[in-house]
Formats: sequence, C-alpha cells, structure tokens
Amino acid sequence: MSTNEDILTNLLDEEIDLHAMHTEVGEHEYTIDELKAELEEAKKASQENWDKVLRTQAEMENLKRRTQKDVEDAHKFALNGFAKELLPVLDSLFMGMQLATGETEEVKRFREGCELTIKQFENAFEKFNIIAIDPVGLPFNADHHQAMVMQVVEGAEPNTVVNVFQKGYMLNGRLLRPAMVVVAKAAD
Repeated sequence: MSTNEDILTNLLDEEIDLHAMHTEVGEHEYTIDELKAELEEAKKASQENWDKVLRTQAEMENLKRRTQKDVEDAHKFALNGFAKELLPVLDSLFMGMQLATGETEEVKRFREGCELTIKQFENAFEKFNIIAIDPVGLPFNADHHQAMVMQVVEGAEPNTVVNVFQKGYMLNGRLLRPAMVVVAKAAD
C-alpha cells in the first residue's frame, strides 16, 4: 500500500526534474490585463454554453409536450378510420328502413329489425363519443354541413337547414363527415 511519502520517495528516486514538467503556461508570466481578458473570454464561453443548455432544455420540454399531445390525439382519434367505414353501413340501414313501406307482417318485422340495429349502432357510437349531426331547423354551418341544394321554403329563415339528405358525424369534437343538407334561401 502506497502512502504520500512513498510516492514522493519514488519521484525523488527517479530524479524527475520538476522544472521540465512545466508547460508553456507556467513559463510565461501573464500581466493583469491578459488575465482579465482570458477571464472575460472564459465568462463569455461559459454564458454561451449556459444559453445552449437552456435552449436545449426548452426544446426538450416542447418536444415532450408535442409528443404527449400526439399520443393523446392518437388515443382520442384511433377509431377515426373504423368509424368512417361504419357510416355507410348505418346509412344503408336508414335507407332500407325508409324504403320498407307497406303494412305486411314481413315489412313490419324488417323495419323493427332495422330500428333495433340502428339503436345498437347509436349506442356504440355514443359509447365511443361519436356524435350525429342532424341540423334540421338550425342555421347552416359550413364547418359541419355540406349544402347540396339551396331552395326557397315558405316559413323558413334564409340560411337555415330545412332537410338532411345524410347525417353528419363527429368523433371527439372532430368532424368525421359533414351533414349533407338542403338550405333555405330568401325569395328572389
């Protein structure tokens, strides 16, 4: 086991010239002005490095927030494509039910089956926060409605939805499909 004395003894035994170990810095005598200039340069470099650290930390926080929002959106809107594929099926059920006219027992059972299936769709949509847009009587909103026809309708306010060809749907506040509507216009 070596102690400080052993190390010192070894150095002396090997006749190491301590003066030879001096670097150029040790051989040069600095003036006060040179030392002040070097100190200012070191402070400037230190401040630049500190600024870089702060910017890097801010970038990391922004990246963390952006990534967190992307993950939340991915969870929130994961059903987007699936829900869009189900909408035509639901539309077909509505159309089939509307076309099933007559009072025979078979037609009544068909309509009842369609109504129950539509109810199941609506319950499933509600569970996953898919909301139907059925704007009859409401003002036209270009963000949620697609005007298919504009026509003069007695007793209807201009720019009001008077009929819906196809319901629209929203998923967690984001538009899946606009409602296709008939909009009232003012008489010429």
